[in-house]
Amino acid sequence: MIMICADGCSMIDRRMAFMESELPTFKEKNPQLEVVTELIRGQHPHLKGFYKNKNERVVCVKNMTPEDILLYATRLRNALGRKVVKLRTRHVTKHPSVQGTWTTDVKF
Repeated sequence: MIMICADGCSMIDRRMAFMESELPTFKEKNPQLEVVTELIRGQHPHLKGFYKNKNERVVCVKNMTPEDILLYATRLRNALGRKVVKLRTRHVTKHPSVQGTWTTDVKF
């Protein structure tokens, strides 16, 4: 389910243009999604994606054009909803060194 929340800021015209023009076509192209719009005053507009594995992703769409909002809605649709796993090191290899990493403290 993708929830689109908007507020009453100065950018309301762009978001309303998105909700009136782009959103109905997005709903028709993706009948498997449940798209809900909600007006929340005092908050920045955001997209929320709720996934079957009970995870949730939130994307702020403040000051974005309708095309950018559609792009982020499509990205939320395509995502699996898994949590982001941080890698422990920058260097990842299938065959790590047998000798170990080189350091300056090696004494011969």
